[in-house]
Amino acid sequence: MTPISQTITLETGTGALPARLYGSRPAKGFAPLVFHLHGGAFTSGNLEYGAYISGILAAAGAVVVSADYPLACEHPFPFALTALFAAVTDVYRRRAALAGRGAPLYLAGEESGGNLAAGLAMMARDQRSPPIAGQILVSPMLDPSLATASIRRADAGSCGCKWADGWQTYLGSPEKAAHPYAAPLASSRLGALPPALVVSAEDCPMCDESRRYADALASAGVLTCVHILPGPTEWPDSISCPAPKPAAWSSAMRDLFRDFFVSTRPASRSGRLKADPAVL
Repeated sequence: MTPISQTITLETGTGALPARLYGSRPAKGFAPLVFHLHGGAFTSGNLEYGAYISGILAAAGAVVVSADYPLACEHPFPFALTALFAAVTDVYRRRAALAGRGAPLYLAGEESGGNLAAGLAMMARDQRSPPIAGQILVSPMLDPSLATASIRRADAGSCGCKWADGWQTYLGSPEKAAHPYAAPLASSRLGALPPALVVSAEDCPMCDESRRYADALASAGVLTCVHILPGPTEWPDSISCPAPKPAAWSSAMRDLFRDFFVSTRPASRSGRLKADPAVL
């Protein structure tokens, strides 16, 4: 894993947000700049939770700003999303110093962090700033109904399940589930979003909603790739735990991330990504 090179803070307008910087600015040119968010079902997690995915993103050639964020226990929707939008705007302003002049900005996250990354992509589209080159969503939490087959196979979704409880805490009230920034899978307006790479695993409870969101993005004309890793993985919990990970996960995701950066690189973008779902 790429070592942590620096601890930084990001401005949100309501206080400083702690973050870790992975990778380093190249001596010449620029690197992809990724704003990354950890998982934890909206109610737990910290910068350590995001270390594994941040390290792989850095190994794929990116400079990664992995941000902590206010948890839903004290700050339900939209507090964290609003703070993170200010933070990613701050990252964009500092992109030349962080990753080189002209560095393209990406959003990334796993589980609840994937939800927040998808919501930020919508906010950036609607406010027309900052420009987002792509979004990388790893087993994102996108559907508060928790009614997919993959959720049922995991014996999850009922009261007492951490994802059900996380959704309830994050939304605060049932009507918030209709807000597209909170529940991106329910959005009827997905056009003009940045290119997306969606990654999940066969045995992940979020596998089906990951597939469905990738399909919905592609149907809306968004350049989209989806890759499903073979099980067993025990995702998404095993992503954030400190236990050693199989080398196959790191190499597979590093290659996926690197290819995504190349295909969406501003100077060489061909205008097309593979839109049909692919399975590793």
